[in-house]
Amino acid sequence: MSLENKIKQILNNFDNAESELIIEILTLIQPHLKSAITRDYLKGKIQAITDTHSDIEKKKLCTDLRPYFDWYLQGI
Repeated sequence: MSLENKIKQILNNFDNAESELIIEILTLIQPHLKSAITRDYLKGKIQAITDTHSDIEKKKLCTDLRPYFDWYLQGI
């Protein structure tokens, strides 16, 4: 399955997607970002989510990064 299809699948059911899957997709999106600053920012956010122990907090942090999915589909 292509990255684009995975993103669409997650966006169709974002609220029920597992945090680990969202993190995996964000990690795949990261190299496609044009700006090094933006790539580093996303890397830091992904690390913060990974370091969080609460599933509720992980989900909230993942939701804050949802625009990256939309940007990827729009051609970043």
